[in-house]
Amino acid sequence: MMKRYFVARLMGVAMVVILSASAYADSGTFNVDRWYQVLDDIRTRAVAQNISQETIDATLKYPAFIPAIVKSDRNQAEFKLTLDGYLARMVNSKRIEEGKKMRETYPTLLSRVEAKYGVQPHVILAFWGMESNYGSYRAAHKLTDAFLTLIYEGRRETFFSNQLLALMKVADDNSLDINDIHGSWAGAMGHFQFIPTTLQQYGADGNGDGKIDIIHSVGDAMFSAGNYLHKLGWNPNEKIVRRVILPANFDISLLDGTIRKPLVEWAAMGVMNLDGTQIAVVDMTAGLVADVKLIQEQRAAAVAAAAAAAANAANVSNSGGVIDPNAIDTDVAPQPVIYAYLTYPNFYRIKKWNNSNWYAIAIATLADELKQ
Repeated sequence: MMKRYFVARLMGVAMVVILSASAYADSGTFNVDRWYQVLDDIRTRAVAQNISQETIDATLKYPAFIPAIVKSDRNQAEFKLTLDGYLARMVNSKRIEEGKKMRETYPTLLSRVEAKYGVQPHVILAFWGMESNYGSYRAAHKLTDAFLTLIYEGRRETFFSNQLLALMKVADDNSLDINDIHGSWAGAMGHFQFIPTTLQQYGADGNGDGKIDIIHSVGDAMFSAGNYLHKLGWNPNEKIVRRVILPANFDISLLDGTIRKPLVEWAAMGVMNLDGTQIAVVDMTAGLVADVKLIQEQRAAAVAAAAAAAANAANVSNSGGVIDPNAIDTDVAPQPVIYAYLTYPNFYRIKKWNNSNWYAIAIATLADELKQ
């Protein structure tokens, strides 16, 4: 191991012992040697990448292990909301109203982003609202400690090591105090919740001060978001999604967005506008996304209702007979209307930012609400 400063090591050991005791009472003793191996590996790699000694020392002088972050990483909540529930939570009236206020607050800045990167103001605002509630989200963790903790945990050691080194490089290149950079437990930071490697690649100076600070500068944050979407191929002339209706017996295996077809093929399969008219069949491919679990539940409920109706009609309860639900003709049972979203190329660009169908639909929905 490389030589360490004695005081820094002493302080670090004390901090680690105090912070780790409660979290690891059930799983075993905290491995101090493993902790210092992590610190030494980061120091060695940082030196090799020509990161300044000042930034290296600031990162490693008083490192803290944070048990709550390990708990968060190991116990990420399973996604359970329906699509409608998710949209109701994420695209609520308060967020829409605040987005409109932000458009009035930053009209010049939003116009500059659009002029340079071709990303419309309502799209930038939608991402800003979704990612940090327009900057009102308060970051909980010093990112150096968050990354060191996650590196120690080891589940994604390489990924988080690369994130910490990228953060150190960003701090160096932009004269930022690395100990003043806070973010989420998983390492996302600033108005648009970039991780460090994304910031390295797409960060842009929006206020002209010669550095990129996406936490304290709204201009830098917006320009960086615009640059990112531009590099992903954003097309301002295309919609993101279109809500449509499908035939009741539509094949739900086609509704996860992974299968893309020309619009003319979807139209031939019965995909229609909400008012029952034919969808536009311009020369473009699209996918289809719907809440498949909800559709399955609705279909099962329809079959059960048909079974109950048949049983009642036949006076099964009086005769002692039994109706097998599997024997009900599901083609005869009334089927619910299927609502879905046609997902155009911009939808898939959003998914490169966040690989979630629900998230991309929410961005599209919020953006539509924030159009002028």
